[in-house]
Amino acid sequence: MHPWFSRLIFVGALLTTASVFALTLHEAKESGLVGETVEGYLSAVGDPSHEVQRLIEDINAKRRKEYQAISIQTGVELQAVEALAGRKAINKTPRGQYIHLGDKWQRK
Repeated sequence: MHPWFSRLIFVGALLTTASVFALTLHEAKESGLVGETVEGYLSAVGDPSHEVQRLIEDINAKRRKEYQAISIQTGVELQAVEALAGRKAINKTPRGQYIHLGDKWQRK
């Protein structure tokens, strides 16, 4: 187990956090508008509306901030923290929602 693994528990909360926007992350995922990537961030599936793009940017900024804090605190490269978070997010993604593996979107 990675020494900074417990810190990623907090990141788990960020992976499922509802946004202050009218559209929640859960709704966006359920509707197939956004999906998880191996890099640990959300991305739009297709051409996003302004609301979806704002949701993605808001959640990704929060994730990035936490990943950077973990990286600084542990001395682990940011890219490694992002990759571990990405794997965790993809593993937690329910069946039927989108994940981005390699070069294409697929439903889990």
